Amino acid sequence: MRGGTVQINWHETKPVLTCDFHPLSGLLATGGADYDIKLWATVSGIDQKKSPGVTYQSNLSYHSSAVNSLRFSPLGEQLASGADGGELILWKSHTTDAGEVWKVHKSLVFHRKDVLDLQWSTDGAYLISGSVDNSCIIWDANKGSVHQILDAHFHYVQGVTWDPLGKYAASFSSDRTCRIYINKPSKTKGVEKTNYVCQHVISKAESQMTDEPKSARSHLFHDETLPSFFRRLAWSADGSFLLVPAGSHKSTPTSEPVNTAYVFFKKRSFQARITVLDSDETSTYATWCQQTCCGSSFFKLPYRYIFAVATLNSLYIYDTESIQPIVIVAGVHYAAITDIAWSPAGNYLALSSQDGYCTLLEFENQELGSPISLSEEKNVVGDANKSPVPEAINNISNSDSVDSRNEIIENSHKEEEDDKDGKEASPSTRVPPSKPAKRRITPMAID
Repeated sequence: MRGGTVQINWHETKPVLTCDFHPLSGLLATGGADYDIKLWATVSGIDQKKSPGVTYQSNLSYHSSAVNSLRFSPLGEQLASGADGGELILWKSHTTDAGEVWKVHKSLVFHRKDVLDLQWSTDGAYLISGSVDNSCIIWDANKGSVHQILDAHFHYVQGVTWDPLGKYAASFSSDRTCRIYINKPSKTKGVEKTNYVCQHVISKAESQMTDEPKSARSHLFHDETLPSFFRRLAWSADGSFLLVPAGSHKSTPTSEPVNTAYVFFKKRSFQARITVLDSDETSTYATWCQQTCCGSSFFKLPYRYIFAVATLNSLYIYDTESIQPIVIVAGVHYAAITDIAWSPAGNYLALSSQDGYCTLLEFENQELGSPISLSEEKNVVGDANKSPVPEAINNISNSDSVDSRNEIIENSHKEEEDDKDGKEASPSTRVPPSKPAKRRITPMAID
């Protein structure tokens, strides 16, 4: 792995608030407090044994305020950008003799205040946005109109995401709740329409004692005093796991809370979870590497995921083989980190910051594992849907510490060995055959 802060004039020395990679070309888009969007091509540094860089490609100017969030559509033909004052713009790519040109396609008008986060549905037909006006809006991207308003939050909506399988959507607010919506299509004049209703509200830890009042349960997330305008959550590519930052974890009712990020299990109705970060810093951003990798797994999956969690000052990269981070990047920016994004091939990871710069990390070929092809992914996702997590992990208590979780995992391994001597393991605990694990990355910190 190589990387560092790219010392160029990204957005006229103004804060860089968001970043995203084009799903096909790998172009890096950044949005800043200078009201502009800029496109960059990545330049590998592996052959020259130096840090990666970028070259300027084009500038997209239309917003009249700071660009807080931008995301490419799944096929890359459109780019959505949200800004202060409720501005939400759809850009469309056009091919000309001079090359690719991005032009304003639609202006989506309804939010009354700043748009803080947005995300495309997997099919590119819908867009979900979260705003300081306490609402989420699902937009019909083809019509450029409001499809549905989700307004149950009581404070800023700072993160939104879609389930890649199209069944769920999620929103995260500074009211200390994460809401999970399920698609229950409704019929109007014989026409079926997408309709999301709230199915789960994740807010407080379950009581550890039967006689403990509900009011005594600890909150899972930080309140509005968290010094960040963004709480960007993310779903894994197979839809099995929801990674949520800005967590506050108490191992016992009387212990002091520690900052954390949670991985929630969809198969357990988002009630079972594990913590992946115990830190003095508060996590604010989370993202999964879209590349799934072969190998054994802490989560007992037939593949291995790489995911990243960012705090205001540091970046932690994990895989699903271990509870410990495989890479730690700290002290590379003078101001808060604002966004993180993986490239489509998983070989680049970009961080944007309020200090006006971006950091780019580059991974060598197969350093994070071997990518799974689309045909292989369908097969392993099918297996994962049958049993995405072992029963031992599913039954983890909401207040389990890292040590107790590790003990549960070790016990599950022992039970599997016992099953081999007796009867065949049940589907919920059977470990799928896997290829030999790839070389692991030595944990490191970049100062």
